[in-house]
Amino acid sequence: METPDNEIFRDSIGTIDEEGKRKWVFPKKPSGPLYEKRKLVSYFLLAFLLAAPFIKINGNQFLLFNILERRFNIFGFPFWPQDFYLFVISMLIGVIFITLFTVGFGRVFCGWICPQTIFLEMVFRRIEYWIDGDRNKQMRLARQQWDAEKIRKRILKWFIFLIISFVIANVFLAYLIGGDKLIKYITEGPLQHTSTLIPLLIFTAVFYFIFAWFREQVCIIACPYGRLQGVLLDNKSIVVAYDHKRGEAENGRKKFRKNEDRDALGHGDCIDCSQCVNVCPTGIDIRNGTQLECVNCTACIDECDHIMESINLPKGLIRFASEDEIEKKEPFKLTARMKGYIAVLTILVGILAGMLLLRSDVEARILRLPGQLYEHKDNGIISNVYTFKLVNKTSENIDDLAFKLRGWDGTINVVSTSDTFKVDAQGIAEGTLFIELKQSDLSGDKNDVMIDLYSNGELIETTSVTFLGPRSFN
Repeated sequence: METPDNEIFRDSIGTIDEEGKRKWVFPKKPSGPLYEKRKLVSYFLLAFLLAAPFIKINGNQFLLFNILERRFNIFGFPFWPQDFYLFVISMLIGVIFITLFTVGFGRVFCGWICPQTIFLEMVFRRIEYWIDGDRNKQMRLARQQWDAEKIRKRILKWFIFLIISFVIANVFLAYLIGGDKLIKYITEGPLQHTSTLIPLLIFTAVFYFIFAWFREQVCIIACPYGRLQGVLLDNKSIVVAYDHKRGEAENGRKKFRKNEDRDALGHGDCIDCSQCVNVCPTGIDIRNGTQLECVNCTACIDECDHIMESINLPKGLIRFASEDEIEKKEPFKLTARMKGYIAVLTILVGILAGMLLLRSDVEARILRLPGQLYEHKDNGIISNVYTFKLVNKTSENIDDLAFKLRGWDGTINVVSTSDTFKVDAQGIAEGTLFIELKQSDLSGDKNDVMIDLYSNGELIETTSVTFLGPRSFN
């Protein structure tokens, strides 16, 4: 298709003017069937984001990312530093899944699921529409002098934005330190925990800056996922697309006039109303094709369908479609690249499932005490001293623990007041133990010894140590 003479192609992002200054976006308030569905999805995800740090499964917080203490919970499943390999595989699965989803369906994640978009479009912008009005009123208010009306609206809006940013910062902090700890800090008084209060205020300032000023620049400039879009998409990816074949026809788009035969004149169905541009939250013209700034929010689809319906033309001039569907009428199908991603994803999920099944609830680590050799005792007994560390990964206490040798005639003596001990829920038990074996049973100066850990008579973990003895000179 020949490029229309009046077509302008950009060499800079849509929110920067010719002088390189920030061009503020005043999007029209969206409406339509897809927007209503977006609202339902967004409100569900908002409820999930706000509630997840305070939901518990088997005593574990549903989602926890405690970087300082190196404790992570994903869907109620606890990950300890010893389980870091499981956490890495989980993150790889997430990355591969998002990559696969992007290859197939474009940047829908950004417009429908991303927390940045949900908070901005479904919380902050809706408050802005309520206080400042729709697009035209916002533009007029921006140009207006700082009179009583503008000052009142700005202070009210900024105050509400600050309160919401403070709430978001608290929820974000709950993901990092735990919901129970956050509630405890609040009830005890913030001044009692200034080391937490200061980061909280910093988070509040960051969120306020993002949602009150930086806004769509996060998606365009800061987010690496948006940059990956150009690498991941191809002609078969389903994206929010403008049907230029139908919209431009032979002689391009043209303003609508009643009783005009557009087909005879060679003009397409696009009436150049620019409503798809006015409603775009990142300020682009979708008619120029897939662009970096497009987050697939579908606001332009709703707006264009409404215009098409009002002038008795078929809907779908802007719709979810691939370039091949528009150009060649080819339906969506799995490509070799997508099948490769699916295969890798399936393998990783299988590996993770197997590792989770093999993962023990208690991890035992027994190490020789540094700098200590073996010790001779009466009756030909050789003794080695070790330190042990037990990690309880469950939300229940594990009682009546005991170490036992496997396949050796000897004893294990734990330095404790009793023969058995326990590990508290999600706790750690550390101590010292002595292993005593007969010298006659040893073969050389180094021997591998298996040690079983029992709880209430049930085997729960097995580990091995190296036992040192006198060197044999046979």
